[in-house]
Amino acid sequence: MSGVIEVYLHPGDVYASARPAVITTILGSCVAVCLSQKGTGIGGVNHFLLAQQRDGEKPSPRYGPAAIDMLINRVVALGASRQKLTAMVFGGANVLHAFQEGVRHIGLANVEMARELLARHGIPICAEDVGGTRGRRLVFSAQDGNASVRRLGS
Repeated sequence: MSGVIEVYLHPGDVYASARPAVITTILGSCVAVCLSQKGTGIGGVNHFLLAQQRDGEKPSPRYGPAAIDMLINRVVALGASRQKLTAMVFGGANVLHAFQEGVRHIGLANVEMARELLARHGIPICAEDVGGTRGRRLVFSAQDGNASVRRLGS
């Protein structure tokens, strides 16, 4: 696509744009939150690995709270209204077979953190594809706020 920025989002990264951009990432137990405001062409994605950092660690987008705050701040700085943002949540799979029987695995903790923080910020979740045992490939269009997800593996 001509004029469209293509971005591969690595774990621990955050990307937001007010220009046409397609952001792709691969998720296992990690979670990606996509934020957009319909009709503005502004949107963004984060990709965090863990729900919480340890006490004493500096905030980092590798962890849910910092990743979500950073994403919100970036889309608002581009001109989105915090009150009009909507979110989508993806990932949080239990991909490690050794932990299949565990009730609260890393992926589930990540999903719960994303839901909790978005609710605290008053941002509704309009779509999600979370959990399971397979990774996902996420493609998000910042321009129109649409996402597509494909499950990986068999």
